[in-house]
Amino acid sequence: MSRVIKASREELHAFVSDLTRMGEISPENKNTRWTQPGKRFTGRNAIGPFYRWSMGGTVTENVPGASFAFLTDSPSETHWRYTFEPVEDDTRVTETMRKHAPQIRPVVFLQDLSGARDRRAHLESGMRRTLERLAAKFENAA
Repeated sequence: MSRVIKASREELHAFVSDLTRMGEISPENKNTRWTQPGKRFTGRNAIGPFYRWSMGGTVTENVPGASFAFLTDSPSETHWRYTFEPVEDDTRVTETMRKHAPQIRPVVFLQDLSGARDRRAHLESGMRRTLERLAAKFENAA
């Protein structure tokens, strides 16, 4: 999922790589804190009014102005990556995700109950909203 945003690659990278701010733009993430600054983190997430969980993760890539990625711990085991490419005076931000293992049955059951039956579609919608919110943060501030 990509979006061109009227901001520099460096500004956008700095915001996205500060995972303590992810809750400002992500529809699922409610709060994240560093357990090892710049390397390990714990995030609190939610889908709907009842499904809540905490998830640890590890930063796997951090190239200022170019890319930022992290891998969430089991049972999610999802790799999230952001790239930042120049487009004239703006930046194309691309957010991707890939699962390392299928979701375990109890988690799938809870996601189904929370309204996220098609998890892939739910995640794609979340990525689109995350990029919209990121754009709004920078473009409304300008």
